[in-house]
Amino acid sequence: MPAGLSIHAGLDTVDPARYDGWDGALVACENDARDMARIARSAGFSETVLLTADATVDNLTAALREAAAKLVPDDILLLTYSGHGGQVPDVTGSDEEPDALDETLVLYDRQFLDDELHRELRGFAEGVRIAVLLDCCHSGSGIELPDAPLPETGIRMMPVPRQQQIYERDRGFFEELQRSLQEAAEEAAGPFGEARAAREASAILISACQDNQLASDGPVNGAFTGALLDVWQDGAFRGGYRSFHRAIQRRLPATQSPNLHLTGSPAGTFLRQRPFTI
Repeated sequence: MPAGLSIHAGLDTVDPARYDGWDGALVACENDARDMARIARSAGFSETVLLTADATVDNLTAALREAAAKLVPDDILLLTYSGHGGQVPDVTGSDEEPDALDETLVLYDRQFLDDELHRELRGFAEGVRIAVLLDCCHSGSGIELPDAPLPETGIRMMPVPRQQQIYERDRGFFEELQRSLQEAAEEAAGPFGEARAAREASAILISACQDNQLASDGPVNGAFTGALLDVWQDGAFRGGYRSFHRAIQRRLPATQSPNLHLTGSPAGTFLRQRPFTI
């Protein structure tokens, strides 16, 4: 019988000592993580919950690697994240990012590159189902904050001036990390890239917004997670991932349009499954 493991990270603050005095205070991210863990638990998943100070790069990486060591084909991983999103320049150009930026999860101690997440997901056995839900901003190249006042509940994007400040401070670290990830990927792919397709994780991602949009925080849940909970209706929802995404999308304004993104080749049967099905 298939097994399900879930990992839920939610950060209401980050370590100001690691972000030059910025604590990134949010309201609802820990609530989001707890609520997603509750859904996972009721569906039969084992869950790991990383809240604020526990949501570090090492802890998230360790949780993903522990899951990768346990899960076998037909098992499922559910990964959820609620917190700030950020970006750093993509110095390798390996991802063919149209905005030449790598998206990041703003963890407690540092930003976690999307390439790092991809590396960990590639560590899962072929045939493991992977579902990822991200409630954070993924602002694209050249995004500017709106001139109108932001909602009192805030947005889940690391402020652009702060991103630039932290990146300049840690430029050498991030450039070396990006190059090492690229070199490891090229080595695994072989001289002609023949293994690249096999290494690509097959995953379903539903994110809170498009790359050039902002995701709103809220008094109890983030806007995306709140809409997700409304759609889920304590398990009454019966559609697949595509209809789940569309139903969430209909509950949010055009300025925050959730994205459905597939990597690799998730099986059609997986896409048609009711979300959170083991």
